[in-house]
Amino acid sequence: MVVRKTAYTVFLGRLGDRNDLAMQGARAIGEAFARRTGVKPVVIGAPEPARSQGWREDLDAALPALRQMQTRIDDLMSDGATSIAVAGRCAVSLATLPAVMKHNPSACVVWFDSHADLNTPDATTTGYLGGLVLAAPAGLWDSGLGAGLRLHQIILVGQRDLDPFEQDLIDRHDITHIAPQGDLVMALRKAIAGRAVYVHLDCDVLNPGIVPTDYVCEGGLSLADLQDCCRVIAEHDVIGIEIAEFQNAWTPGGEAVSPDPLLDALGPLLT
Repeated sequence: MVVRKTAYTVFLGRLGDRNDLAMQGARAIGEAFARRTGVKPVVIGAPEPARSQGWREDLDAALPALRQMQTRIDDLMSDGATSIAVAGRCAVSLATLPAVMKHNPSACVVWFDSHADLNTPDATTTGYLGGLVLAAPAGLWDSGLGAGLRLHQIILVGQRDLDPFEQDLIDRHDITHIAPQGDLVMALRKAIAGRAVYVHLDCDVLNPGIVPTDYVCEGGLSLADLQDCCRVIAEHDVIGIEIAEFQNAWTPGGEAVSPDPLLDALGPLLT
């Protein structure tokens, strides 16, 4: 087992948000990290009013904070630390993954999500920045934040809402895709194949109703499924984990929801 020091980061900036709940959710998880560990996370960016305008405008608005986040992850990876990070939206991966791959070029990325996020600006039908965030680090389009991730290093877990472009890409390049049904543990262990691992968790990989998140897609993982997957991942050299798309309430102005059940499920990766 590789022993690394652990560093915590919370990204609070706007990333093409359609509401303000995920920025607040990221803050709540950061506060939970501090309670659990006694370590106050480093904070990057500051909350702004949600304003989803289209991928180009949203990316331009987010770039200054994303570059700060990339520098932070680059420094941590250079120092050999395990990065535990949280952001409101999955677009943070535009910055994090190129930095991770720069220092860990043979690692795999386990991408928990109900979507593949492998669209390109030319292929997207929604124009939403979040749908493009894995494709840019994989070199399929230029975000201005770099690449370095190869398609064979991607392990998709839990996807059940795939666009035709993404499905064709998965099929043509034989990208590993572990559907929510079946033996997740066996399939994930086989896919990792002893490699170092970086984990991205988009909370909509979970079945609706478990935690508040923006997108609702039936047929997802349970918290027990997620914990089983984390136990398998923890058998390997875990470079880091990033958590995205946790909203702190089910509706704007609603009662705050604790992230503790989610963090308990992620426990094998957080200890």
